[in-house]
Formats: sequence, structure tokens, C-alpha cells
Amino acid sequence: MAIQKIKLDLGTVYQKEEGGIYYFRYQVNGARKAISLKTRNQKEALKEANKQIPLLKATSAEIIAAHIKHARGLITPEKNLLLSEAWAVYERSPERATPDTVSEALAYRSTFEEFVNWINDPGKTLRDITCQIADEYAQQMRTLNIAVSTHNRKIKRIRRVFRVLREYWSGENPFQSPTLLRKEREEREHDVHRLSFTREQEQQLQIVLDDDQYKVMNKPEVRVIYYLGMFTGQRMKDCVLLRWNKINFNLKRIWVKQFKTGKEVTIPIAPKLLEVLQGALAWKTGEADYVCPNIATRYNKTNVLGKNVGNNLVNIDMLRVIRWIGLEPSIEVPGRDKKVTVYGFHSLRHSFASYCAEAGVPQATVLSILGADSEIVNKYYTHVGDEAQRQAIAAITGELNGKSAQQRINEALELIRTSPEPSNAVLVKVKDILEK
Repeated sequence: MAIQKIKLDLGTVYQKEEGGIYYFRYQVNGARKAISLKTRNQKEALKEANKQIPLLKATSAEIIAAHIKHARGLITPEKNLLLSEAWAVYERSPERATPDTVSEALAYRSTFEEFVNWINDPGKTLRDITCQIADEYAQQMRTLNIAVSTHNRKIKRIRRVFRVLREYWSGENPFQSPTLLRKEREEREHDVHRLSFTREQEQQLQIVLDDDQYKVMNKPEVRVIYYLGMFTGQRMKDCVLLRWNKINFNLKRIWVKQFKTGKEVTIPIAPKLLEVLQGALAWKTGEADYVCPNIATRYNKTNVLGKNVGNNLVNIDMLRVIRWIGLEPSIEVPGRDKKVTVYGFHSLRHSFASYCAEAGVPQATVLSILGADSEIVNKYYTHVGDEAQRQAIAAITGELNGKSAQQRINEALELIRTSPEPSNAVLVKVKDILEK
């Protein structure tokens, strides 16, 4: 059977090989074009080719170009999806975000629902959402007195939903523009950071935890958790959910696999912490049990949606202890509806890094205990670096401790001329002046 070639009113239908796919060849503005008709059936090929002829007779180059793209399968029919139905489709997508916590998963949904409620139009589809609408929504969010980080998380969540549902809109993701995000410097004027406890404040915490007149639920276990925070620098969750099989009393070491980072750290047990842990053995029932079983059970409590609510309950108990020593954990900040926490259980982690920096403990050693939390460590070790830098500049200018080399020599000579002390005592003082 010969290869088929069939001339039409405009163009030719043909096969490149016997029994192969049919193609349609034609000319546009003197240029030869060919498209696949995607069939081996001659009757179907002719029917499809004849559909193209009216478009080829059009005078508009744009119509012809559009036809060619369509014929090549480069254009797909538009799909529309109502905003009110978008979340259900997003939830079924394998590309959806998979947060580590139920809380963050619920936050994705509530954030998108906030946007849908703001649009307040049941007939709106994803395709109707433009960059201008996204910008208006971002501007409205700026009036809500929420933190910069909270604003940016919300924008990024909506951006992710639109990216996953990209088949239902065309052009640019309306939430892709970086101008929708706020800058950290917007909060710089009212920037508030978590504070560390002083040594005196930590001593006060130990005193009130030992004083029976101060009451809090599961106080013996609260005391253990506070000591773990003070002497290991670990996060509250790692302290609350520590198990007995992670403590070796013979080696006097604790092993922690941090929930946040997954990093495993090992920490020597300080004498005061050892004493507290030995006291906690009174309620130990098994090696795999939690060191603080009642608080661990409270911490793991979830609501009907599976969201953890116990962590907040335990945190409230921990903040109550801080108030016992006269510190207010949270303060009001201009531009925020919610108070900002300055003292909390996490302050113990800051204190741990601060004390290590003051004692000259190498930064790498502190990181090996705290885990990969360089922001906290850098915060306190920067001060050590600042002092070293000041000394370096002073050495270059010859003004160590505020005095130039010549000033120190003059001071030493004056001491030699005027001091009534024995020569040996004067020499010691002269040496001290010159070596400062």
C-alpha cells in the first residue's frame, strides 16, 4: 500500500511512512507549515484537516498563530475553580504543603479562608484573582497590627496554595511579588528580643521552686523541668518529654534528640541537676517512662482536630513561676495587638549561652550542647567578639585601656619619683602599669 497524499482546497494531508500518522501541510504568508493530525485513520485525518481550513483562510495572523498552537496541543481549555471550592482541591493535591505539626496545617487552612472571606464573593474563581487584588489584601493585612513574621507567613501560605492550583489560573502567581512581604526593619524601632535571666534571677527561681508557699500544678515535676532547662540549655519540649532511658547516672550524662532540629546532643549532668534527678527517682516506674509523667501527659494533650493544646497549658505553668520572682513575661509593643514575650522558659536557653560566653567556653562546645541554634549562640558570642575587636583597635592606636604607650610610661616614671614604698614593691607596680 502506497503512502497516502491527499490534496485539499488548502494544503495536503499525507503520511511520512506507510501506516503512519497523518500530517497536514499548508502555507501561511509563503512559509510552509505542517502539523500532526494525531491519527492513522484517513477519514479522521481528513475531518480534522478540514476543520483547519476556515482558520487558514482568515486574514488575522494572530488567529492563525492561535490555531497552530492549538493544533499542536500547546493550548489547553481553561479550567475554572471557585475560591470557595479551592481548599478542598488543594487538600487532595500531592503537591500541597505537609507541615510537621497539626497546628501549622490548620494555619494554612485558616489563612486561606481569611483571604476567601475578605474577597466575600461566592462567584469569584482563582482565575479572577489578580496581582492588584493580592496587593490590596496585603495592604489590608498591614492594618491588622500583626508581627512582620506573621504577615509574611500568611502571604507565603496563600502563595503556596495558588502555586499548587496553578492549572486553574494563568499568567503570574498573584501572590508571588516580593512587595507583598513586609521588611524586618519595619519593626526595628520597637524590636523586642527574648531576654536571658541573670544568675541572681536563676537563684531566685530555685528558691521559689523549693518554697512550699508557692503553688502550681505538678510543682515537683515543674521544678525538675526548670533545673533541666537551667543546666542543659534545652528547649521546653525536650525537657518535658525526656525519658529515664536517656539518663545515665553512672556516666552522669543525658542524651537528647531535639524535637525541633532532630539533632542528637549529649550533656554532662551538673551536680545540682543530678541531685534533683535523683530525687525524681521516687516516682519512676519504668526505664521508658517520662521523667515528668504528669506534665508530659498534659503537654501531649490535643483537641478534637488533633491540634496540640497541652504545650500552651504547660507554658502557662512555667510563666507563673517567672512571675513569682517579680518578672512580667510579656510586654505591650506599639503596632501589635498581642503582647510580646520577653521572659519565658526559653530564656533559660539564652542564659546558658550567655554564661558560657562569659566563662570563655569555646563557641563550638556550646553548639554541641545547644544544637544547631546559632542565632542564640551568636547573640552572646558577638559580645566576646566586640571586646576582642576593641582591643585590636586599641592596640593599633596604642591606647590600650584608654591610655597611650607614652601616657603609661609617664605614669610609671612619676610613680618611681614619688613613691615612698620599697623598691621591690615599686617595681611590681611599674610592671603592672606598663603591661596593662
